[in-house]
Amino acid sequence: MKIRTVDQLDLSGKRTLIRVDFNVPMDKAGNVTDNTRLEAALPTIRLAIERGAKTILLSHLGRPKGKRLPEMSLAPVAPLLSRMLGRPVSFVEDCLGEPAETAVAAMKPGDVLLLENVRYHAGEEKNDEELGKRLAALCDVYVNDAFATAHRGHSSNVAIVKFVKEHAAGLLMKNEIAYFEKALVSPARPLAAIFGGAKISGKIEAIDHVLDTVDKILIGGAMANTFLAALGYGIGKSLYEAGMVDTAKRVLAGAAERKVRLYLPVDVVVAERLEASAPTRTVPAQEIPGGMMALDIGPATGTLFREALHDAKTIVWNGPMGAFETAPFAAGTQAVMRALAESDAITIVGGGDTDTALHKAGLFSRMSYVSTGGGAFLELLEGKHLPGIAALEEE
Repeated sequence: MKIRTVDQLDLSGKRTLIRVDFNVPMDKAGNVTDNTRLEAALPTIRLAIERGAKTILLSHLGRPKGKRLPEMSLAPVAPLLSRMLGRPVSFVEDCLGEPAETAVAAMKPGDVLLLENVRYHAGEEKNDEELGKRLAALCDVYVNDAFATAHRGHSSNVAIVKFVKEHAAGLLMKNEIAYFEKALVSPARPLAAIFGGAKISGKIEAIDHVLDTVDKILIGGAMANTFLAALGYGIGKSLYEAGMVDTAKRVLAGAAERKVRLYLPVDVVVAERLEASAPTRTVPAQEIPGGMMALDIGPATGTLFREALHDAKTIVWNGPMGAFETAPFAAGTQAVMRALAESDAITIVGGGDTDTALHKAGLFSRMSYVSTGGGAFLELLEGKHLPGIAALEEE
C-alpha cells in the first residue's frame, strides 16, 4: 500500500488533526473504565507534540445518531488523557463551528485539543462531503490513527481526506497494516489461523479467504458446533447455525482439497445451562448428550490445539474458544492464550472478546500484536479493502 505515515511529515507549527479511536467504555458516573484505546493512540499524539504540531484530536463515542447525548460526550476523556500525556488537554464542546474554530485559532505549537463527539453530527455516518470539508478547514495536516473504524466510510476518515492536501496514517494504523501484512501477505510459515466465537456466519468470508493462504485452521467456540453437526454428530442443545451446516461441509471439503489441516474439538465441556453454578462434564465431541450444550473446548482439545501450534511461525487468532466470561467455561480460551504466549511464533490477535480475555488473564503483553479493531481486523481477513485505509493511498 502506498500510504505515507505521520513520522514522514513535517508537523512543525501545523494544525494537525488526528482521527483517533476514543470509543471507550464509561460507567454511569462518566469515568473511563478501560483506557486501552487511549494508550494505543499515545505514540502518535506524542510524536505530533514532539514535532511542534498543534494537535487536534477527533473521535466518536458510541452511537448517538446525530443527537447530543450527554452520556456520549468525550468531555471525561480530556482530564484522563491529560494525566496520561503529562500536559494539559483542552476540550471544546463541538467539533465544528465557532467553538471549534476559536479554540483551534488560539492553539500554539505543542498544544493538544480534544473535540467533541463527531457522531453528534448526523452527516458523519453518511460520509457527508460537506461535513468532511468543514472538518478539513480546521487543519493543515490530517492523520488517521483510528484503525477500529477503518472499515466504515465516514466523513471523519474518508470525505475529509479529499479536502486536506497533506494526509497520512498514524503510528497505530501503520502497525496494524504492517502486522496484517506479516500475517497474511508475506507470513513466516507454517501459518495457523484460529477462529472462535459464536457464529460461523460472521466469519465464513474470513475462513474462505484464508483457506488459500494458511497451512492450518483451528476452530473452537460455538461456531465449532456447526462443523460438528456437518460431520453428522449429535450436538444436543448446543448453539449452532442450522442454515450454515452445508457451508461448514464446503469449508471442510475445501480444506481437504487444498491440503490445509483443519482441527475441530475432540472433546467439549457440557452443561444443561450457561450458568457459573451449573454442573459440568467433559465428553467426546461426538457424544454430546441430548439435553446438554457444549460451552467450551475440553482439555484434550486444548492439548491437541497446543500440539498443532507448536511448529507455527505465524499465528492469527480471532474469537474465544468458549463462553469464557463464565468461569467453568473459560479454560479452553485460557489454554489457547497460554499456547500463544509460550510460542516463538509471531502472534497476531484481533477481536474485542479475545483481547478482553487476554487482559483478564494478564497475557495481553505476551502477544506480538493485539489489533484494536474487531470488525476492521475481520474484514482484512476477508480480503476486503477498508475505506479508511483506501482513502489514504497515494495515486
